[in-house]
Amino acid sequence: MGGNVIKLFVLMAALTALFMVIGNALGGSIGLILAVIFAVVMNFGAYWFSDSIVLRMSGAREVSREEAPWFYQTVERQIARAGLPMPRLYIIDSEMPNAFATGRSPSKGVVAVTSGISRLLTKEELAGVIAHELAHIKNRDTLLSAVTATIAGAISAIADMWMWSQIFSMFGGGNDEEGGNPIGELLLMIVAPIVATLIQLGISRAREFSADELGARILGDPLPLASALEKIEWAAQRGVMQMNPAASSLYIINPLSGVGGMMKWFSTHPPTEERVARLRAMARQGSGRGALAA
Repeated sequence: MGGNVIKLFVLMAALTALFMVIGNALGGSIGLILAVIFAVVMNFGAYWFSDSIVLRMSGAREVSREEAPWFYQTVERQIARAGLPMPRLYIIDSEMPNAFATGRSPSKGVVAVTSGISRLLTKEELAGVIAHELAHIKNRDTLLSAVTATIAGAISAIADMWMWSQIFSMFGGGNDEEGGNPIGELLLMIVAPIVATLIQLGISRAREFSADELGARILGDPLPLASALEKIEWAAQRGVMQMNPAASSLYIINPLSGVGGMMKWFSTHPPTEERVARLRAMARQGSGRGALAA
């Protein structure tokens, strides 16, 4: 937990510094002051409301036991093994199989799955996915990942708005002499989204390995999770899930992994093959067998 707290403060400090640089480049001292105010507001909002924001960003809706009994039953079996309180359960209406967890703390945990996941995975594989997501909650890295996704989404949205405002200004006959600093504009439209992506890269990759290992221990068997990862990766390579790219780092498998090209250079997840190999090595060693140790 302590490491994630440090990462969270570093992330928020980096966000503040990034906006100060952009604000100063765009508007001098006034821009700097506005940037600091904006960064403080964004940090506060990201900390307290990031889970709600990423759920809306993903189009997730909360479901009752009557709507999704299979979902509740699977989660209840795994929380008993993980020693966690019951999270709120959400479904994303998408045929592409995937899942993620969010929430500021274990007491406010959320597990979200796509509607298509239960049609592709077996019950044991689904249990492996749920165990992985509960591992994220138990490791207390859901707040960090949600804040990261929120910040990345905000930076990308601001860059898009600025880009379109400049385009409309050009066609509207705006006065070039009153335009912003070109260096600041370059930072905002190009560098800022790249920085946001690099922040996601640094945070997301290591936590997936950790959640895989703990998830296998919660389930008591690494192989169902390994099989589930292969199936979800297979589906992701054959179709693109309609979603906000800023939230891609939250999912158990990057939903945009099938896009190809330069996107693979900026993958927020470690290679699925490596994750599967580690899980199968655990199974061979017998280290994932049995209930989670207290």
